[in-house]
Order: sequence, then structure tokens, then C-alpha cells
Amino acid sequence: MTTDTTTIDWSPVAETITVCRADELPQGEMRLVEADGRKIGVFRCEDGELYAIEDRCSHDDGPLAEGEFDPGACTVECPRHGSLFDVRSGRPRTLPAFQPVDTFAARVEDGEVKLEV
Repeated sequence: MTTDTTTIDWSPVAETITVCRADELPQGEMRLVEADGRKIGVFRCEDGELYAIEDRCSHDDGPLAEGEFDPGACTVECPRHGSLFDVRSGRPRTLPAFQPVDTFAARVEDGEVKLEV
């Protein structure tokens, strides 16, 4: 006797939103967007890659997108206490933050910057 088994993935499906036209987000720049009540910073590093992280410092909920963005190192500095966050991974590189922040997939599709939330 043969039995077929189907696995169902019950994880939520990511929604894709348009951030802006790709030419409106040049290398070294950042865009702040809001989706589902969450603020997300979309960063274009010096190498041209797009990264997106939650706009919330894991140390004290400060607004990361208001901090200094270093496109060469792909980091953003929390303006409140100076923790550096790697925008590629969401992980802090310096204290006082020690917990990572959420990351989101970002890409260019049909000339537009798209973000999966």
C-alpha cells in the first residue's frame, strides 16, 4: 500500500510593496517606508545592493533611520546611544545594543525597488 503525504506550509505569505523607482534610491541613500504599522529603512550600500531593516534600535527603540548611514561599511548608527547596526544582517556591531533587529528582503524589479514585508 502506498500513501501520499502532502506538507502544507502554514507560514504567512510575505506581501510585496513598492518603495520607489530604482533611480530614486541611488547608492549611499536610504528610504524610510511604513508597512503594516512598522517603519522600515531601505538602504542602498556602496556596492549597489539593497538591504532593509526595522527602524527600531533593539537597545531602546530609537529610530535607526535617523542615524548616520555608512554606505561603504553597510552600517547605520543609532542616533541615541551610538550602536552600529549592520544593515545586511540586522546585527549590532557595537554596544549598548546586543540583539539584532528584523531584516526584510529588498530587490529591484521592473525598475522599481520592492520590499517584502
